[in-house]
Amino acid sequence: NLHTWRQVRAILETQMFKAISNLFSEQKPDPDTALDPKLAVAALLVHLIDIDGIVTEEEAQTVARVLREHFELDDPQVKQLVELAGKKNTEAVDFYQFTSVITRLEMNQRISIISLMWEVVFADGKNHEMEDNMIWRVAELIGVSSRHRTRLRAKFAKSASEQN
Repeated sequence: NLHTWRQVRAILETQMFKAISNLFSEQKPDPDTALDPKLAVAALLVHLIDIDGIVTEEEAQTVARVLREHFELDDPQVKQLVELAGKKNTEAVDFYQFTSVITRLEMNQRISIISLMWEVVFADGKNHEMEDNMIWRVAELIGVSSRHRTRLRAKFAKSASEQN
């Protein structure tokens, strides 16, 4: 009996060690499963149009258009990307999984992503404070200066007021 107990204990200790090892190894992002920058941007845009609780047709169409133009995608690719982005957005607890991918991009690409976000915000001619706050947080997380962020905001706000 004592011999069997030692074997069981050894097996349990080995399993516990493996479980703890797996727990810590799972915290490191696997480069093979890291998000694609297109998906990260799309997820942020999907979250952005939903943040004020009202998704307008203009916002949804603008998301599709900016993704199509920025990433040179066709309509089926955009549709698939937006659907997947919606799923990723509902699974996300914060912006980190998206912004961590974007911070690996060149600064001019990160600035253009903030530009896309402002374009989407002003698609309906309105800027909700929650949208403003989200872009501020994302810009901070991806290292885009407040100067760039506010200049882009002013550009798209001006354009929106001229259209209305």
